[in-house]
Amino acid sequence: MRRNMNMNRKMRPLMEVKVSASYQKFINFALDETKLHTHLLPSPLQENFSSLASMDGKAELQMLSFQAPKIRLLRSLYIEGSGGMQVLDFAVFPEPEYDLPIFCANFFTTANMNIIVLDLNPLHDVINQKVYKEKYYKSIIPIGLKYAELLPWGGQLTSESLRFFSPIVIWTKFSSSQNKRSVLYSAFVDYYKAWLELMDQATEETDTAQISCNCEAQHRYLTWRAEKDPGHGLLKKLVGETIAKEVVNEFLFSGINELGSKTFLDYFPEYKCEDGTVNTKRSIIGKSFEERPWDTRGEFIGNSLR
Repeated sequence: MRRNMNMNRKMRPLMEVKVSASYQKFINFALDETKLHTHLLPSPLQENFSSLASMDGKAELQMLSFQAPKIRLLRSLYIEGSGGMQVLDFAVFPEPEYDLPIFCANFFTTANMNIIVLDLNPLHDVINQKVYKEKYYKSIIPIGLKYAELLPWGGQLTSESLRFFSPIVIWTKFSSSQNKRSVLYSAFVDYYKAWLELMDQATEETDTAQISCNCEAQHRYLTWRAEKDPGHGLLKKLVGETIAKEVVNEFLFSGINELGSKTFLDYFPEYKCEDGTVNTKRSIIGKSFEERPWDTRGEFIGNSLR
């Protein structure tokens, strides 16, 4: 499948899309619940990114995108492939006038294994900035503790990735079972309801300097994800490098070309190779965390872990 696409040309479905009873349930809940809190409108992205099929015709990619008064972009990518493979990438990005966390659900499932990340990704530093952590995470630490027990830490997580996660992050791996899937759905529901409550309480920032700071923080996050997100390899395999790049930069992490002009190496110069290119390694520091690096109060204890 080779074709040129641009923002004025709709990505037409290449095969009939089936409705799945699995991760589609998560998306349906999130959309229905969001509508109870705000007025959702289709995003302009929906015109160009809706659905397509993989090059081999064995996988379907379904995309939805919306916006709302406090929400710059709510979007989902759901992939259903052969052999029980399913992917959900669901995120909600706030408008720059709000310093809300970014809701993030990244689920990868095969017939035998599930790799899960669920979090309210902090817009600002929660390791060193206690004010921001107290503002958004103090009241929801009990939710994180509940699911940290039910969905244990999934092993190595690089220190570079860790700076984009909060004390309540669920990073886990488990063998496929109906019980675990039910726990995951419950966690998704509770985390999303918590995010919506934070959104309801959020007040619009009027200070231009703070708005600019929020904007840069979100752009930095998008720049990191667009370059280092581990799901990019699967997208390239499914739809080819050109289309995968468009989906990543113009849909999944839309805003990377609008919210700022800094490059990946401007934000993360430690990844610069001698020839000026970006180092493809996930970690430069080389430190990873085998255990959850936050205690039950949400305090970072990673520096004391070996």
